[in-house]
Amino acid sequence: MIDNALTSPTLPSGIRARFVDGINGLRLHVLEAGHETLGRPLVLLLHGFPELAYSWRRVMLPLAAAGYHVVAPDQRGYGRTTGWDGDYDGDLASFRMLNLARDALGLVTALGHRSVAAVVGHDFGSPVAAWCALVRPDVFRSVVLMSAPFAGPPALPFDTAGKPGHPDAAAGDRIHEALAQLARPRKHYQRYYGTRAANRDMLDCSQGLHAFLRAYYHYKSADWKENRPEPLKAWTAPELARLPTYYVMDLDQDMAQTVAPHMPSQDAIAACRWLPEDELRVYSGEYARTGFQGGLQWYRCATDPRFAAELQLFDGRTIDVPSCFIAGKSDWGIHQRPGSIERMQSAACTRMLGCHLIDGAGHWVQQEQAERVSALLLAFLRDASGGKG
Repeated sequence: MIDNALTSPTLPSGIRARFVDGINGLRLHVLEAGHETLGRPLVLLLHGFPELAYSWRRVMLPLAAAGYHVVAPDQRGYGRTTGWDGDYDGDLASFRMLNLARDALGLVTALGHRSVAAVVGHDFGSPVAAWCALVRPDVFRSVVLMSAPFAGPPALPFDTAGKPGHPDAAAGDRIHEALAQLARPRKHYQRYYGTRAANRDMLDCSQGLHAFLRAYYHYKSADWKENRPEPLKAWTAPELARLPTYYVMDLDQDMAQTVAPHMPSQDAIAACRWLPEDELRVYSGEYARTGFQGGLQWYRCATDPRFAAELQLFDGRTIDVPSCFIAGKSDWGIHQRPGSIERMQSAACTRMLGCHLIDGAGHWVQQEQAERVSALLLAFLRDASGGKG
């Protein structure tokens, strides 16, 4: 067990790190701001992959200054949170989406809150936040989704009785076969992240873990000038092959090999204000200790048909609390599932108050453009509460 909470000179003064025990089998490591005064409304911040609670360091204090109790946990599988099974052959089911939402709910109640002013999720934290708001709208009173659109629960097959040719379990594999058969053979990154080799590929890569993370974060940011996203026409291999290789990889490459050619120069690294070297060392230090398998388990659950079945229970349900979407204008992630961002706005979220694409940001929007994200979050909190925030 890790006995010490995060300490780093890069953690802003006013943010404390501590543990909260007994959360759905976990000892959660959390960062907090605005904790000095009781009775503040709670804002819960949920990170994605490969990030940490630390990813929210630049937006926590502005939210706290506006009167909120701001909490960001290292989610199941990450950082200094313990109690999760990191074995590839271990307890995979504990990483399924509804259990991740249960982790979030357990933290809220353990902190003595009956409701949350907003649950905010980035990347893989975005669907967790969405499911929190969909399943328990009485607790999660509003939701902000960042970088990953939520298109709604998976649908149950409809009107298929006695009709041949309805979708079967093998249908999801056909895109992978088609990608592999392209003239330039490719594979989807989520499929790769489900392999046994993925964790070790990244953890023990030839360039070293710190350099791998630098290249990975750079390649998906606005600093990589080739990130000029546009909508895909369909979920087909030729269309998916338009995505950068961090999403649709060359078939014979692992992720460390994929990002290595995009390692920024030393001058570019020195000029990176949103992730200087001392802050990147927080990530590389934590992942050197934990590895990536905890986060990779999320991808395995998300792509395993066994775990989609329980989510189909909510077929047709919508997010009816106030919602908002924020992403970087240079983020391909908003288009990697064709039609998702449109379905989110037209059907999945019935009270969407805004959809914001921020200049000068790629995938790591709350780090790349923290001031702009903070301002949008505060404006949304005011609007969602009827101007009372």
